[in-house]
Amino acid sequence: MKIEHLAIWVDDLEQMKDWYCQSFKMAAGEKYENLTKGFSSYFLSFSAGSRIELMKRNNIAEAPKPRGMASGLAHFAISVGSLETVNQMTDEFRTQGITIIGEPRTTGDGYYESVIEDPEGNWIEISS
Repeated sequence: MKIEHLAIWVDDLEQMKDWYCQSFKMAAGEKYENLTKGFSSYFLSFSAGSRIELMKRNNIAEAPKPRGMASGLAHFAISVGSLETVNQMTDEFRTQGITIIGEPRTTGDGYYESVIEDPEGNWIEISS
């Protein structure tokens, strides 16, 4: 078994699609729309095959803030392959004005990671 994809409700579908594709070198599939439900989405794919689905619907309730400290999904992790890449991407996100929740470090369970917020406040671990 494996996780096929992770789905995230977003407020600005196009902006978030562009941010994830640019930030993590993901490829976006075709936009899906269901006008009856007021729903639209994109599947974004990593070259390794895993995917994230970004979804927008007009009647989704506001999530509690900060998102990473509320019941439910705390974060998801994206492995970038090396300690150097974790450091580099964290610095790039900082330059872009992305909130850094946790600076690069080795965790108690042995991961080298930093933690950032995407533009809508979802927490992402950037791990080696």
